Amino acid sequence: MEIVVHAKNTRVDPPVQALAREKLAKLTRFGLQIFRVEVDFSEIRNPRVHDKELCEVTVHLKGHFVKAHAASTDQIAALDLVIDKVEHQVSRLKEKRVDRHRPRRRRLAPPPLLEDWDELTPAEHGAAGNGAAHAEIIKTKQFTAKPMTVEEASLQMDLLGHDFYLFKDAQTGHASVLYRRRDGHLGLIEAVG
Repeated sequence: MEIVVHAKNTRVDPPVQALAREKLAKLTRFGLQIFRVEVDFSEIRNPRVHDKELCEVTVHLKGHFVKAHAASTDQIAALDLVIDKVEHQVSRLKEKRVDRHRPRRRRLAPPPLLEDWDELTPAEHGAAGNGAAHAEIIKTKQFTAKPMTVEEASLQMDLLGHDFYLFKDAQTGHASVLYRRRDGHLGLIEAVG
């Protein structure tokens, strides 16, 4: 497992780098195949922000990646906070991989009753709203979409903590979006053609 420590807008002392490598090497105890761990230290340059030291960790696993960040007053405290988050996510991934071989029935929230549907607001129905405000694109993100199954996309979406996940379907080769519905179930949008 390769552990790489980067610094941006700050300086990371060798003892902090050694501590980061030592603590992150313990991720192997979860029994997952970890290829690379990237640790990025940076300083938030805003006088209003109290927790200026930011630590971000990205763990590259076989078929997945786990990412977490935390901020604190010093680098070691930020490192400890982010390691707790990463260990929690990696343990969740391990549990889900074990549960895949021993499936259990999950109880999901039932959909709203038909008579309650009329009481929902237009926003809850999924309406677009009044359209008075003009939305601007403030951030653009690009990534390489590797082919995966819907189950893998669901697992990756849960690991990232997002409500949706864009992926390339391994069976069809088309782009698909997996999203979490308000009723707790998952929805799938498939591009055709």
